[in-house]
Amino acid sequence: MKRHLHEVLDTWFERTVKPRLTGQAHLIRYADDAVLIFERESDARRVLDVLPKRFGKYGLTLHPDKTRLVPFQRPRTKLGQQPPQGGRPGTFDLLGFTHFWGRSQKGYWVVQRQTAKDRFTRALRAVALWCRNHRHAPIGEQWMALSQKLRGHYAYYGITGNTPSLRRFRAEAERAWRKWLSRRSRHARVPWECFARCKKRYPLPPARALRPWTAT
Repeated sequence: MKRHLHEVLDTWFERTVKPRLTGQAHLIRYADDAVLIFERESDARRVLDVLPKRFGKYGLTLHPDKTRLVPFQRPRTKLGQQPPQGGRPGTFDLLGFTHFWGRSQKGYWVVQRQTAKDRFTRALRAVALWCRNHRHAPIGEQWMALSQKLRGHYAYYGITGNTPSLRRFRAEAERAWRKWLSRRSRHARVPWECFARCKKRYPLPPARALRPWTAT
């Protein structure tokens, strides 16, 4: 499929599409996910119009929800100002991250990324299900497995600027852990004081960015 898409999309875009455009354009693709970036909206609309026909020629279809035109130009506001209502650029998801314009620490507009909502929910459900299925295992074993899962999550989503999402994921994972520890027996829920002592002895790895974002 990757090789097939290379001919259907990548090669076609470079050799046939770009020479006919009035502005600059770029294609970013990984497996079957792709983002096409255009300097001019008119070029974007022209390509969006022919793209289904190009794919259909080879028996392929575009995802009906993911295939859309997104205004993503840099906000034209001065430092300290916010874009007017209705003037904010759109967002898009790629490789599990939502891309959006935000302010840097110095106040400049930069492209920022955070864990996409669907990926966040899916990963958290997997952790909660694991806690449910292994709630009777020794706490030390649960801690080791959960720590490994969190480190795996950080390894992929731990990019610069995404620390808030990582912290929220860790907090939600802790809640799920406490919930299912409370259901090891018919007794009441584990009090926060008891769980705090448990966390002190078995601390989950802290949420932190492990690497800068690099385009794939």
